[in-house]
Amino acid sequence: MELLTVTTHPQDWIGDLLCIGFWQDQVELVGDVAEVDSCLGGAIQELIQETEFKGKPGSPSVTRLGAGSPVKKLALLGLGKADTVSLEVYRKAAATAAKTAKSHKSHRLGLHLPSTDQPADTLTGALTEGILLALHQDNRFKSDPEDKPPVLERVEFLGIDGGAAGIDQAQQLVSGVILARELVAAPASLVTPTTLAETALSLAQTYGFNVTILEREDCERLGMGAFLGVARGADTPPKFIHLTYTPAVPPQKHLAIVGKGVTFDSGGLNLKTQGGIETMKMDMAGAAAVLGCFKVLGQLQPPVQVHGIIAATENMINGQAMHPGDILTASNGKTIEVNNTDAEGRLTLADALVYAEKLAVDAIVDLATLTGACIVALGDDIAGLWSSQDELAQGLLQAAAVTGEKIWRMPLEEKYFEGMKSPIADMKNAGGRSAGSITGALFLQQYIQKTPWAHLDVAGPVWSDKGNAYGGAGATGFGVRLLVQWLLSQ
Repeated sequence: MELLTVTTHPQDWIGDLLCIGFWQDQVELVGDVAEVDSCLGGAIQELIQETEFKGKPGSPSVTRLGAGSPVKKLALLGLGKADTVSLEVYRKAAATAAKTAKSHKSHRLGLHLPSTDQPADTLTGALTEGILLALHQDNRFKSDPEDKPPVLERVEFLGIDGGAAGIDQAQQLVSGVILARELVAAPASLVTPTTLAETALSLAQTYGFNVTILEREDCERLGMGAFLGVARGADTPPKFIHLTYTPAVPPQKHLAIVGKGVTFDSGGLNLKTQGGIETMKMDMAGAAAVLGCFKVLGQLQPPVQVHGIIAATENMINGQAMHPGDILTASNGKTIEVNNTDAEGRLTLADALVYAEKLAVDAIVDLATLTGACIVALGDDIAGLWSSQDELAQGLLQAAAVTGEKIWRMPLEEKYFEGMKSPIADMKNAGGRSAGSITGALFLQQYIQKTPWAHLDVAGPVWSDKGNAYGGAGATGFGVRLLVQWLLSQ
């Protein structure tokens, strides 16, 4: 599919589907839109009246035009209120236009949106993201995958001068999101710790990254007792993955991103029940985001050095599995009384964070599907953010504002750690029911000494049961664009 900008006015455009955006309660035919309406014999005004179109976001109003018209179909897109304008508004509008074009079997789409003061590359990047993410379909496991060329062959962003670089960068960015989506969506029988290691090796070979894969024996020598405690119950071997991207120029910063890589979480001996276990293939979504981010880094080549750390394992049950009541020793010497084998992600991250800090980086960000409590607190669309440093937290919040991936800063309330103190070890691995996402973050904080650190609990937004503006039900690829935007801003 070809995406491009053209300076053509919408009234002069010829194609299958013309989509025109309107602000809510500002459905006025002025300027180019009035010219389009005149050229189309009043079709826009008629469609507005027939559908009572008010510009509210949601389903577009669509009509077929006459046989002699230069445009076969017309769609009106509601953008919402003008005072809420953001890149996300344009991203979602483009996604809606793409879905409309697909459903109407249009080959050529023209998109005309209200003018904005955003630079052309920024605008076209957001539009491209919305279109490509909305059209992505993962049919790998269907008996009839329908491997046919997409119907939509050409998308033209009308009335925009420039913006080609934004389209190119967005295409590279989306390739990383799709990698993350497909890793998370695949069955746990196919995406194992070995699969994640092989993916890292493939990325390293393609883009010239340095890569180290630590086997169980290597992790034992490094004293990674927390990570290996989780791995004890799995027949598949654990893999500790370390990817390094180094720019061709002297790096402006040295950073680390750490992704939780539990490729299936049964809960261990604290077995998950029906209603919670079916989608636990997604418990490696943090790791998938790291790998997706590296695919983008290899293409964009930003001037920062980035370490990607993944402690990959399954959390399963066999005769060697971790018991409630076991005491584990992490690689920084801290001891942990296991009072819940289903609070396993933090155990794998503990050793990963210790490892990351030894790299002497300027900041560490981890992503993890850590707690159901974060979904209770923030719902399915918003990730929780905890950070030991305001500047780092603000940088992530600003990145999220650009990408439209919602995060909300939560407190590191030190008092709540009291409930995790153990009479026989340094700490327990889980607190009580109250503030579960906060106590999970406080546990992770014990494995950072002085490096600025942020934790993103992404349990909600990495998976969508019903689909969202950018795609169908299943894995969303959340976090890839956020990480990349944050790294590019350094």
